[in-house]
Amino acid sequence: MGLPDPLIALLRAHRKHQEEERAAACDLWHETGYVFTTPTGQPLNPRTDYTNWKQLLERADVPERRLHDARHTAATVLLLLGVTERMVMAIMGWSSTAMAAPYQHVVAAVRRDVAVQVGGLLWRPPGAGEGPRPAA
Repeated sequence: MGLPDPLIALLRAHRKHQEEERAAACDLWHETGYVFTTPTGQPLNPRTDYTNWKQLLERADVPERRLHDARHTAATVLLLLGVTERMVMAIMGWSSTAMAAPYQHVVAAVRRDVAVQVGGLLWRPPGAGEGPRPAA
């Protein structure tokens, strides 16, 4: 899966910081292979993600949401961007396109875009004559 350049830059900066933590921890470092760890290389406690998520929502002045709701947002953003079903499956880790139904929410912007596309298909653009296009 491709990653946006700004995310790659953030991950590289994180790796550099983690290398500094590894050097500072010396013999206390635990090589786990995880990307995100404690300052001694151990896996993060799941409660840490939850706590960080709640702090992020508060700082962003966003109403209370579950961490899992971010997954729904990601799937909906992919829909808005017009990403193909196959690519969405790969990104989200789904084995079936049926998984999209509970995650991808059709928002007003998508409905509007579809309406414009259908309108453009059925009616001539302004100035190109009146009435519907003739049937093929």
